[in-house]
Amino acid sequence: MKISNYIAIIVFLLFLSCSKDFLEQSPIADMNEKDFFESEEDFELAVNAAYQTLYTIYGPVGPLAYAEQMSDDCTLFHVSGNTTHKFQFKNNTLLSDNIYVEEFWNDYYNSLYIINTVIKKLGESSLTVDLKIGYEAEMRFLRAWYYFDMVRFWGDIPLLTAPVTAKESYNIGRTSTTEVYAQIVDDLIFAEDNLPLRSAQSRIGQATKGAAGGLLGEVYLTLGEKSNAVTYLKKVIDSKEYELLPEYSQLWDLKHENSKEALFEVQYIRGTNTPASNYWQSFSPFENTMNHGGGMNQVTENLWDEYEPGDERRNISISNGYYETSGIWVDALFPNKWTDNSSLYISPSYRSENNFIAFRYSDILLLYAEATGDEAYFNEVRRRAGMPEWGSAAYPIDKYPTLNLGIEHERRVELALEFHRWFDLKRTNRAIDILEEAKGKTIEAWQLLLPVPQNVIDQNPKLITQNDGY
Repeated sequence: MKISNYIAIIVFLLFLSCSKDFLEQSPIADMNEKDFFESEEDFELAVNAAYQTLYTIYGPVGPLAYAEQMSDDCTLFHVSGNTTHKFQFKNNTLLSDNIYVEEFWNDYYNSLYIINTVIKKLGESSLTVDLKIGYEAEMRFLRAWYYFDMVRFWGDIPLLTAPVTAKESYNIGRTSTTEVYAQIVDDLIFAEDNLPLRSAQSRIGQATKGAAGGLLGEVYLTLGEKSNAVTYLKKVIDSKEYELLPEYSQLWDLKHENSKEALFEVQYIRGTNTPASNYWQSFSPFENTMNHGGGMNQVTENLWDEYEPGDERRNISISNGYYETSGIWVDALFPNKWTDNSSLYISPSYRSENNFIAFRYSDILLLYAEATGDEAYFNEVRRRAGMPEWGSAAYPIDKYPTLNLGIEHERRVELALEFHRWFDLKRTNRAIDILEEAKGKTIEAWQLLLPVPQNVIDQNPKLITQNDGY
């Protein structure tokens, strides 16, 4: 929460020229906050800076990636950094002084500071009404998205809808989850009302009506408000703006970035001075000398065994080993979705092209099936994968005897390693049963929330309290 005004301005002023529309920015200098928020070009840069916070939040070592460690899908092997604190996620032994939990808390609030600053300055600007509303809708989409993450991570959190100084932050306590969700819903309704359709977006990477509506549907489903979830998820489906790609493998083919299956992608560009992605390297085995892997989010045998016989999605999603430079094969399970054999290696990292698909159409179809109990949408996803449909003789009814269990399984294999699993288990109240069986240990309800960072409590002891159990 210790944020100074200059942080946002530093972020605003540090831009690099790139080739994707979403990232087309020009370097600027010798500006301050008072001078900056005036022209249409200033606000375009500011809005793009807000989008760039996604590189931190959705990056391969960001909070969403670590959520995979708390699920039954991922594990760690030989990672660098503070291994004790990293393994606390995997082992469900988090402590309040975990340095990564504090880093994630600060990353979210730094990002929200930028977003809230843009919204405030838009209200004070002389831009046209249409431009103001459009940019505000984009910012409120991002704000709702981040708060949705945070309320699921921490429960009650400080709710900030305007930029505050460090001094002001000491008078702000935690807001109830009910109020936080009310703000999330309000932001997403505004965004869904005012964002363009995918076919009308003005630049690649821009938030759209479908992305806001899809996220709002998931929010309502998380709240148990199925009728509202159905309303917004069906709007996405009925818009005809989205469709499944013919082949699952095409999702991870760089030729199909920003396809009609994607509701929202975090944009990356391979290059020397560009925002390149690092998922491939980070999620490769640490001892893999050919790829200098980070050892993050290695795949559990539990996930590998979840795939049905003949499901091509397993080998598309997961590698089962690699060759050492000596030519020796090493058995290992690790993500395969973000492989980029054309990456540029600039020591010590590979700079890859792969976007990250945060929301996609199969996710919407499965959420809609969950909300309605209509197997037709579930079967649409199964059919693309070439798997037996619900209701057919070949469907594995012995393993998944109810449609809800079938959807749980299908979301796990269809969206594997894409940062959904832990939140899915929490939403369906299946986390404790699933994780106890997978990890062979007792999981308490309080462990389904992260601790509030101890340093935050120390800075604001009268207003910030700790989550139960920590």
